[in-house]
Amino acid sequence: MDSSLNLSTIDKPTSLHEASNQSCDFLSPSDSHYQKTVIPVIYFLIFILGFLGNTLAVCVLGQKSLRCTVANTYLLNLALSDLVFLIGLPFWAMQYLRDYDWPFGWFMCKLCGSLTSLNTYASIYFIMGMSIDRYRVIVYPLHSHCTESVYRARTVFHARCVCAVIWVLATLATIPAFVFRDTHHSVEYNMTACVMNFPNRHWHGILTLAKNTFGFLIPFIVIATCYSRIRCHLLTSPDLVELDSSRLERVRVVALAIITAFFLCWFPFHTLSFMGMLQELGVNWSCKVQQVIGATMGPALCLGFANSAINPLLYCFVGNRFRQQLRRLWEAKVQTIGKQKRDSVSIQISSFSRKLSDTKDTVASDTLEDKL
Repeated sequence: MDSSLNLSTIDKPTSLHEASNQSCDFLSPSDSHYQKTVIPVIYFLIFILGFLGNTLAVCVLGQKSLRCTVANTYLLNLALSDLVFLIGLPFWAMQYLRDYDWPFGWFMCKLCGSLTSLNTYASIYFIMGMSIDRYRVIVYPLHSHCTESVYRARTVFHARCVCAVIWVLATLATIPAFVFRDTHHSVEYNMTACVMNFPNRHWHGILTLAKNTFGFLIPFIVIATCYSRIRCHLLTSPDLVELDSSRLERVRVVALAIITAFFLCWFPFHTLSFMGMLQELGVNWSCKVQQVIGATMGPALCLGFANSAINPLLYCFVGNRFRQQLRRLWEAKVQTIGKQKRDSVSIQISSFSRKLSDTKDTVASDTLEDKL
């Protein structure tokens, strides 16, 4: 997603090399107004909902009283990854509000771009890791708990190792975003934009193709394959006939929702990103196609960013155990607050009683002295 801001703001000269025929207006005035008014509102909504959902997920999954499992390990890392990205989202919203002018300086430009790129890879591969884990547990339950190394036993330690590898790989994949992301001042438009300053067109093409392949295509194939096999297994396995049909249907619906949500959130952006890359490499899209790319890149980014707000709903809040643990956490918090208030009132009453007693003793002493 490291070149996304270039494409979403292509009506301004934010790219340091020509993207295509400059005689074509990429955004109509109405489209430009829409991107500067509606998209920031959507970004802030995604930030609020996503931050709330992922914070609750981290609070529940990070409790010491909650049993540490493989699934919870992936879920906790996914929530942390989404939170890392959401921290930078208000800055991108402000850029839209300011007509693509970036007021936060060079370092924040690199930092926000890097956080966006980090989340693009990390969150998707955490989802892929969960998909493979669920596939192993449901389709091959005996193998997933086998201690023989050939079957790679399903343990929390292995899950933590996988998550650590994902963080390292995602960080390495973020290096180009940190290196090439920079601020660029346009004298003509009197603005400073946060852009990807590629040394040449080939760098843009290579990185975009790598992002499309490793950041969407491969993970989507793996995720879709895993959940499709899970659905087929639940429909055809004779061992599951005696289970509650409503529970099986719920699992199948959730599996379908996960595949659909992942595809709808990321496919539009990666398609437009790929088309923009071809354009910079010399493909002469018609002016109409260029305008479609410019007008739809903003909404496509909104869909991709919304994935960070949807993830807690799909992977955490749909689980009965998670909701039960969240309810216990809430009840414990309410009880703690209630106890603190009761203790505070008791302390105040006790203090008032002591003061009243001291006052009575003082008055009695003074009266006795007067009589003497």
